[in-house]
Amino acid sequence: MNTKLKGVLQLLVILLVTAAVCVVAYTGIGGAKRGSAKNIRLGLDLAGGVSVTYEATKENPTVQEMKDTVYKMQMRVQNESTEASVYQEGNNRVTVDVPDVDDPQAVLDKLGKAGALEFVLYNNVTVGKDGKTATYDKKDVIIDGSMLKTAEAATQQDSTTGQSENVVKLSFNAKGTKKFKKVTTDHVGEQFSIIYDGEIVSSPVIREAIDGGEAVISGSFDEFSKAEDMASTLRIGALPLELKNIRSNIVGAKLGGDALKTSLIAGAIGLALVIIFMIVMYWIPGVAASLALLFYVGASVLAINGLDVTLTLPGIAGVILAIGMAVDANCIIFTRIREELATGKTVRSAIKIGFEKALSAIIDGNVTTLIAAVVLYIKGSGTVMGFAQTLAIGIILSMFTAIFVTRWILYAFVGLGFDDVKFYGIQKARKPINFVGNIKKYAIISGCLLLLCIGGLVMNMVKMGQPLNYSLEFLGGSSTSITFTDYKGEGFDASGNASADFKNEVTDVVKSAAGVSEAELSDVSGEKTLIVRTTAFTEDQQKKVIAAVEEKYGVNDKSIEVETISASVSNEMRMDAIVAVLIAAVGMLIYIWIRFKNLAFGASSVIALLHDVMVVLMVYAIGSASITVGSTFIACMLTIVGYSINATIVVFDRVRENRKKLGNTDLAEIVNTSITETLSRSFNTSITTLVMVLCLAVLGVDSIRQFAVPMMAGIISGCYSSVCLAGTIWYFMNRSAQKKAKAKKAGNKKK
Repeated sequence: MNTKLKGVLQLLVILLVTAAVCVVAYTGIGGAKRGSAKNIRLGLDLAGGVSVTYEATKENPTVQEMKDTVYKMQMRVQNESTEASVYQEGNNRVTVDVPDVDDPQAVLDKLGKAGALEFVLYNNVTVGKDGKTATYDKKDVIIDGSMLKTAEAATQQDSTTGQSENVVKLSFNAKGTKKFKKVTTDHVGEQFSIIYDGEIVSSPVIREAIDGGEAVISGSFDEFSKAEDMASTLRIGALPLELKNIRSNIVGAKLGGDALKTSLIAGAIGLALVIIFMIVMYWIPGVAASLALLFYVGASVLAINGLDVTLTLPGIAGVILAIGMAVDANCIIFTRIREELATGKTVRSAIKIGFEKALSAIIDGNVTTLIAAVVLYIKGSGTVMGFAQTLAIGIILSMFTAIFVTRWILYAFVGLGFDDVKFYGIQKARKPINFVGNIKKYAIISGCLLLLCIGGLVMNMVKMGQPLNYSLEFLGGSSTSITFTDYKGEGFDASGNASADFKNEVTDVVKSAAGVSEAELSDVSGEKTLIVRTTAFTEDQQKKVIAAVEEKYGVNDKSIEVETISASVSNEMRMDAIVAVLIAAVGMLIYIWIRFKNLAFGASSVIALLHDVMVVLMVYAIGSASITVGSTFIACMLTIVGYSINATIVVFDRVRENRKKLGNTDLAEIVNTSITETLSRSFNTSITTLVMVLCLAVLGVDSIRQFAVPMMAGIISGCYSSVCLAGTIWYFMNRSAQKKAKAKKAGNKKK
């Protein structure tokens, strides 16, 4: 087979596979449309979901009881969806919003269970007519859920039938182990009942004393998932309060119905602009990268769908970061190829060597970000987990497309006859720029940014009593539910669903009457009811809102309910996010130290990273009048952490290489040369990522704009810190060590 025919076949196969992936991503497979972008689960912010409100049966629950109940329900709902929302409403209610899941009602039923596990001697239990319901005196409880250390679902062989059965294995803490041993010692030959939420799940006979601190619940799980559900509930612990379901309904998207549509349009335009940029900058390699990018986008849709990831705005941030990293990998490769072509190598040889030399930077940059994604998924909660999922998927796919798909396409083009250097370009040698010598200028610039950040935070403290403009998710506020049964004007369709314009109008009326800048609206499907959430109302604001709505829409004041709601992102969840970021930073530091065999590389990377986080914080501080801090703030910060570390790794990879190649050359010259050689990659990657986010900022709804603007600042800062700060900081950390080494070497020569 001649080379041209092989190239044609290779390119044809790649095009067919890419087309197939993109078609499946658009249309899906089978009646269920599996794999289709339209079949992706969407979060509450983009598509809405089911909302249920529980009320405590206890007349006056304490503040701590309500707080603990909300937290435990937040932990429970994480097992069903990372994007669900739980918050307190009023003094004795808990509202749970669950996004697109297969069976939302089943999820809500499980959440409301008390989750109480109790062991009672069988003789002290009165069994109901159904053979399950148990009545007993609480003083007869010998073991309860507070004495558990852990609970795990498992399968084991039934000793009687020999069949495999699903069970829950319990392990007690020290107190539970001691008590269980005493009970089983004193009551050998008797039965005891294991009771879960008032129902007997099994009543085994005590055959001997059990001192190992373990027990097994069996005989009640026809499906393994049911054993998993119980084990999960037991691990989290019983709810402090008994709850009853008082209201459930379907709610609309929190960010508005246009949020998803505008995000998709912005993403498509951004992707098109990135493709045009890559082709203009890199010619044939740019075409190869564009085809690989289309494959990547289609494969990402399939992966997100296939893994049942719930996509939210922070999830979209993870996708954008991964696209930026996919483009970044191609920029690194193409720069290396051009460098090899400049030495006179053939195109085929330059491609081979270029990929080999680019591999270490691509792997190190992606692995450090992947470490962050894994830690964030394990230790984080809520939107942090959703961000981590999409980021991890994106990193793995971007590495595959850059290292393999782009390579196959390039070789196919070479086989087709595109083997002339003019189709690829030559990397022009640049005189090294003295980055290290400008350290004072960088210090002044970064110092001014730091002062702006501190100044913005202080001004906010003076004006608002808090350093940042925290959103409803962080602070809680007021929920105004308006039922428009008496309203005779336009705005609702025949099914009782409000139009987008009417929703915006109602939101503006509430904001204007209350004098607040932020409001979040959702609609109750088919009930002519809108729910507007804002920052907490004073009594005067509440009266003004009710009066304004009555006057504008002619609704009865009884159709307007105002309740206080708690933060949906609890203190515990915020602490989880902070701990996760700290662990991720330490993990990245250790990885960089191991890979680069120099702690200064890791330390200067983290300093550059902190600088970029500070810049984003500055934007939130000085833009507090229009930019609020919520779950998207966490996603934005995490995105910049990943972007910053990846950008810095590329520079350090070249420093590592040049130290070996240039030997005894002055350290400052090595750093300056390395930064200069990677300059085109730094700018091109920043431009392509910036284009994607800029499209979101220009075309997106206000809530998306609040997320995109700080991220743009972070991307620009990431480029600045990787080019101007990271290498320079590393140089000054290593300068003294180099001086000592030179002095020692000079001393040895004199001897």
